[in-house]
Amino acid sequence: MANIDFWFSIGSTYSYLTVMRLEKVSAETGVSFAWKPFNVRAIMIEMDNIPFAKKPVKSAYMWRDIERRAPLYGLSPKLPAPYPLAELERANRVAAIAAGEGWCSPYATSAYRLWFEEQLPAGSEPNISKSIEAAGQDPEHVLARADSEQGANELAAATDEARRLGIFGSPSFVVDGELFWGDDRLDDALRWAGR
Repeated sequence: MANIDFWFSIGSTYSYLTVMRLEKVSAETGVSFAWKPFNVRAIMIEMDNIPFAKKPVKSAYMWRDIERRAPLYGLSPKLPAPYPLAELERANRVAAIAAGEGWCSPYATSAYRLWFEEQLPAGSEPNISKSIEAAGQDPEHVLARADSEQGANELAAATDEARRLGIFGSPSFVVDGELFWGDDRLDDALRWAGR
């Protein structure tokens, strides 16, 4: 079975389109995805690349683009979603713990569903606790770990690994060292994995 590393950061708007369909894609193609959360904001700040928050024309395009593409995947977001996320790092610290323990997919899927479809910002309450519970975990226990120095270090280590791989945006897919950036490059990554 082919394997693709799926690098994502909760807080990336376009990652909604990928996160919400990745399990179905895996079931249909037989390709497995390793969920790899990281802090895209830290990398983008280093690159002086703040894509949408202070660029109203580009921001309006981004929301319309997601609105056009979402129905292709059977998604019904309420846009614009709250953006940017105040608690991006906290959401991704939890995701890093979840990735290490094998429950990242249900956590991230719930976080994005609540954010994009119920207007509850990921990383903040009640989204974060509800998403941890949706993954079958105890919010109090997980959040204590995520808010610890160890939680911060786990996310920092994942972000350092993303840097080493040349990842600069979310979502990204890595197949045998080849990087594919953007939800619209998922098909290219799948073709590369099946070559």
